[in-house]
Amino acid sequence: MVDPSSAAAVPPAGSRATGEPLVVLDGVNKHFGALHVLQDIDLTVHRGEVVVVIGPSGSGKSTLCRTINRLETIDSGTITIDGKPLPAEGKALARLRADVGMVFQSFNLFAHKTVLENVMLGPVKAKGVKRGEAKQQALALLERVGVANQADKLPAQLSGGQQQRVAIARALAMSPKVMLFDEPTSALDPEMINEVLDVMVSLAQDGMTMIVVTHEMGFARRAAHRVVFMDAGRVVEEAEPETFFTAPRSDRAQDFLSKILTH
Repeated sequence: MVDPSSAAAVPPAGSRATGEPLVVLDGVNKHFGALHVLQDIDLTVHRGEVVVVIGPSGSGKSTLCRTINRLETIDSGTITIDGKPLPAEGKALARLRADVGMVFQSFNLFAHKTVLENVMLGPVKAKGVKRGEAKQQALALLERVGVANQADKLPAQLSGGQQQRVAIARALAMSPKVMLFDEPTSALDPEMINEVLDVMVSLAQDGMTMIVVTHEMGFARRAAHRVVFMDAGRVVEEAEPETFFTAPRSDRAQDFLSKILTH
């Protein structure tokens, strides 16, 4: 884990996101059987804002992330993306998912397709982009994330850090309005974590709207406009990173930070 004290604070361009609301969760509840995993969640993420969601395991962070593109359904409340409610299913849901890029813990690349083909697939199949145009765009994105020289390889020939950067390029290829990252570095060896976080910091500085579930406190301090702290299915506290890490208001956040920042 990166110690926040060792990561220079490099706030994204504009430092404070001032765009209109892009992702809005209002009174969202979710149960898994008897377990109430999301409890009355209210959260607004503005265009160009980077929100980092942290908290102990089992606090509902990943479920929150997965409800935003309807990988998980909700029991009550509403979620809107760019003013439109989440569709239940069908073509409308597919269109919405094209606006919401997602990067998972596991890279979920197609093993039998090259890196280049993995990045081209979404624009060609879902958006009808011509292959030549999709290829140019894919190569530019692979360059952006630092793996253009791996374009003709299969995912298994790449390191975990390289695979995750390809997964980021693949999500970007759909020109999403918002990017969701669900613990994108938790499956990586320590030396590969920073190469992925550096790409994410670059995206933040370019103004990409991002919701990031992570245990990397250095990234939160370096790139977030706002830190959201969850515990037991609730948003307990939210604040700008410097305020949250130096003067958390809630006892629960103080306890959490005391345990993770001293090691």
